[in-house]
Amino acid sequence: MNMLTVSGSPHIHGDESTKKVMYGVVYAMIPAMLVSVYYFGLNALRVLLLATAAALFFEWLIQKYLIKGPVTITDGSALVTGILLAFNVPSNLPSWMVIVGALVAIGMAKMSFGGLGKNIFNPALVARVFLLISFPVQMTSWPKPHAIINGLTDAVTGPTPLGIVKEGLDAGKTMSELTPELPNYLQELIGQMGGSMGEVSAIALILGGLYMIFRKIITWHIPVSMLLTVVVFSGILWGVDPEHYADPVFHLLTGGMLLGAIFMATDMVTSPMTRGGQLLFGFGVGLLTILIRIWGAYPEGVSFAILLMNAVVPLINRGFKPRRFGVKPGVEIKTS
Repeated sequence: MNMLTVSGSPHIHGDESTKKVMYGVVYAMIPAMLVSVYYFGLNALRVLLLATAAALFFEWLIQKYLIKGPVTITDGSALVTGILLAFNVPSNLPSWMVIVGALVAIGMAKMSFGGLGKNIFNPALVARVFLLISFPVQMTSWPKPHAIINGLTDAVTGPTPLGIVKEGLDAGKTMSELTPELPNYLQELIGQMGGSMGEVSAIALILGGLYMIFRKIITWHIPVSMLLTVVVFSGILWGVDPEHYADPVFHLLTGGMLLGAIFMATDMVTSPMTRGGQLLFGFGVGLLTILIRIWGAYPEGVSFAILLMNAVVPLINRGFKPRRFGVKPGVEIKTS
C-alpha cells in the first residue's frame, strides 16, 4: 500500500529568504542614513558604525560561546538591529553608551529569547528605552543639524519640536505662541530639526517605506492604520482646541512617528501575522502614541507604544487566526 508522507510546514516555497529580506531593509534605510550623516556629520557615522559593529560582535560572541550553535551574523538581522539602534539615539551619544545599547538589544532583547524569530519585543526599541531610562540626560540632548547652523559643531544642542511643544504647553503657553519656535512643514519633511539620527527626515523615511512595500518586504496595513489613527485622534483634539493641541501633520512629521511606523512596528517577528491583526496592531500603536505624547511624562511615545503592543501580539494572533488550508469560510473546525 502506497502511503503519502506530508512533511512539516511550510509547504509554499519562493525565492525569498531571511537574508534577502534583511538586506532589503538595510537598502531601504540608506536614504535616512545619508541624511543623518549630512545633517549631523562624522558623529552620525561614528554612531552608525559603532552600533552595527557592536551588534554583530555581540551576536557572534553569544552564538559561538554561550549558545554554542550556528553563527548567523551574515543573515543581516543583527545589522538591521544595529542601524535601527543608531537611528534611535542622538548623534552625540558617548561611544560606550552605544555599545551598551547594542549589548542590551542583542543580548537581552534578542538572544535571551533564542535568537531571530523568537524575540517578543523589538530589540532596537528595548535598547532605546533602556538607554533613555538609564541615561536620560545624554538621551535627550539633541544636536542641531549642521546644515542649518553654518558649520557649528554638534555641541550646540536644543529641544526637539515635540519637546518644545510639551514644555511650552506645560508652562501655560499656547500653540500660537510656540509656532515661531517650531520648524515649518518643509523643514520637517527634509529633516532640518533636532531629534534622533534616523527620525529627522520624513522624505527619506517615506522613500524607504515605499521601497519595502514595492519589494513586498512589508505591507501597508500597519503603517497606514497607525498613521491614520494618529491623524484621526490628534485631529479631533486639534479641532476642539487648536491652541492647546498640535495639528495632525505636526504629529506625523516629528519625532519617531514615521521611523516607528515604517521600520519598527512592521518588524515581522514582533507584529501580528494576519492582515486584520496588523490593522488592529497599528491602531493600538497609534492610539497609545497620542495618549503618551499628550498626557504622558515624555514628549515622545512611539517606542513605548510599539513595545506595549508587541506584548499583546500573541493575543492578537490568537484572535485573528488565519483560515486553515482547504477549509471553507464559515466552517468551524473543532479540536479536542
